[in-house]
Amino acid sequence: MDYLKSVKDALMITGDFHDATLNIYINEVVAYLKDAGVNESTITVGIVCRGVADLWAGGSGAFSAYFRERAIQLALKGGDQHV
Repeated sequence: MDYLKSVKDALMITGDFHDATLNIYINEVVAYLKDAGVNESTITVGIVCRGVADLWAGGSGAFSAYFRERAIQLALKGGDQHV
């Protein structure tokens, strides 16, 4: 799925100057979720937007407590027993 437009809309970013950086963050968030045991079909636009927002504006490069808790919920929803 192409998350770029949704992420830009959520973060109120216009133009294409930041697209490369946003795509790197999107790929990192999706990889994090998959590595956490979230099925690709369970990954939502909302969780990707939240993760990118954390990386984009957080400065520390850390995910928020909400993002981490939601990732756990999505992993459990997908039935992965290794979470």
